[in-house]
Amino acid sequence: MTFDLIVRGGTLPDGRIADIGIIGETIAAIEPELNVTAGTAIDAHGNLISPPFVDPHFHMDATLSLGIPRINASGTLLEGISLWGELKPLLTHEAVRDRALAYCDWAVSMGLLAIRSHVDVCDTRLLAVEALLDVKKAVAPYIDLQLVAFPQDGFYRSPTARDNTIRALDMGVDIVGGIPHFERTMADGTRSVTELCEIAAERGLMVDLHCDETDDPLSRHIEQLAYETQRLGMQGRVAGSHLTSMHSMDNYYVSKLLPLISEAGVSAIPNPLINIMLQGRHDTFPKRRGLTRVKEMLAHGIRVGWGQDCVLDPWYSLGTADMLDVAFMGLHVAQMSSPADMARCFDMVTNVNAAIMGLDHLGLAVGKRASLVVLDAGDPVEALRLRPERLCVIARGKVVAERSRQETRLSIAGRPATVNRRHRPSQNPIGPIDRSRHQV
Repeated sequence: MTFDLIVRGGTLPDGRIADIGIIGETIAAIEPELNVTAGTAIDAHGNLISPPFVDPHFHMDATLSLGIPRINASGTLLEGISLWGELKPLLTHEAVRDRALAYCDWAVSMGLLAIRSHVDVCDTRLLAVEALLDVKKAVAPYIDLQLVAFPQDGFYRSPTARDNTIRALDMGVDIVGGIPHFERTMADGTRSVTELCEIAAERGLMVDLHCDETDDPLSRHIEQLAYETQRLGMQGRVAGSHLTSMHSMDNYYVSKLLPLISEAGVSAIPNPLINIMLQGRHDTFPKRRGLTRVKEMLAHGIRVGWGQDCVLDPWYSLGTADMLDVAFMGLHVAQMSSPADMARCFDMVTNVNAAIMGLDHLGLAVGKRASLVVLDAGDPVEALRLRPERLCVIARGKVVAERSRQETRLSIAGRPATVNRRHRPSQNPIGPIDRSRHQV
């Protein structure tokens, strides 16, 4: 067998050391040693080989817009929504497209090769929808980009949102979104969950709702979402994002709610960086964490993945497109401190997020798409600790990003000449790429 590309000697997340042989866009072999030549060879000895990072919750129409037209002074979710309302009339197709493409460049550099982005449909121009559909087409050779029709101002609360949601889906947006807790009344929120799920069921689409992103323990739209998922036979196709009200609910109600979510096969997407920043703003002390009950959900067999949500926009003034930052914060706030829990957090931003998005073609297995990342770390837990360099990123069998190992030179008598903070430093760092049949 002849391979187009071989990644040699890397450490897989399960601890195995293996060569990965790639033909075209597909992983053709994973063996302890492949004694064959290839057009391109990458030496990954001593480094972690990971599936691509996956973000199941993002807002690409707003990304990199920080400061336009002003900064979120209170730091609250509601001011962020208000600020986005001020920004929307200023948007142009070109500005949305260019900022989104710039973010996708960041994403590729960090090994983030699949993103689900909500796109606001409450602007009747649907300018952002058109721009992100263009972006989706442009980045298709290297990023799986899913778009969610998101009525940011409320499916019923905004007078044109319902019609615009349907128009966006007709234009090719992939997933039905919503924000039931932002409707005028709890009853309207409940009705919106029902109608949005019915629209998705009729069209054979997935559902991903901003659900109960509030400190109010009586915001319980996730219960309706689980009910509609079962009623309409949509198990495995529905996600509830944020779910922060659960951090304030009483334990008795949660003991009823979690089995319901599990039985319905509804996935959960908490967004730790943003929600611990936005939630609990009305609290004095003790302050609520702003994160849903991740460990309890996992104990009930609910599929949970970490989401980024925002980067440099009206809601969040930081971010680098690094899903390891997201998992790192998540494991702290959720107190997932055991080695097994930390390894699980790494899996959540790779394989679990891919499963939530229905991307069965991603993963480190023969027959899967040849998209993977070589990290300057020895194992998943070390990767979380260091959030290290992505030494090489491969998308669909092609190297799309490279970075040299960054070591610090020391000038201290009797100490090593360099330091890189790895606990067990590799003696075989990633070697040069054979460019005989490849150019980055």
